[in-house]
Amino acid sequence: MKKLLGLLIIFFISLSSLQAQQTVFGIKAGYNSSSIEVDNGSDYDSKSGLHVGGLAHIHVSKHFAVQPELVFSCQGGERPNSKLKLSYINLPILAQYMVSNGLRLQTGPQVGFLVAAEQKVGDISFDVDDAYDNIDLSWVIGGGYLFSSGIGIDLRYNIGVSDIIDGGNTDAMNRVLQLGLFYQFKNNGKRK
Repeated sequence: MKKLLGLLIIFFISLSSLQAQQTVFGIKAGYNSSSIEVDNGSDYDSKSGLHVGGLAHIHVSKHFAVQPELVFSCQGGERPNSKLKLSYINLPILAQYMVSNGLRLQTGPQVGFLVAAEQKVGDISFDVDDAYDNIDLSWVIGGGYLFSSGIGIDLRYNIGVSDIIDGGNTDAMNRVLQLGLFYQFKNNGKRK
């Protein structure tokens, strides 16, 4: 937990030093449809969840931007009579290409820090934090559209590239489809 707090402090200090550039801050929230792909075929089916967080949209040129985000995300999956809820603090760092006025494509790495893991079988819930790795690495691809009001919508797919099971003989990876809304502060009617 101390490492996570240290990373968050470094993240926000870094963001504050970027204000001299074309940086716009914002908030975001949305819907997750998550599942877990297991190499032995015993996959977890889709589970609904939410995500909420903040972003910094940093223009490096007219058509290119970097967008780090800090997002709390409810993920996991379902099997018959069993639900797995994984809560993460995710830090994606996305490269964005502005295709046209408001439309953008995005991709980049994401590191997730496991906050809690809970398994529910029937009516019984229990903590399974020790069964899952504290770090989840993913690759994000997606797109979005920013309206002149500062409100935007994005759709992305997070592809887990690291095993989320701590030890064991089975590999399991997160898969998360996200649909979200965001708001960029102080955009003065410009689509950045």
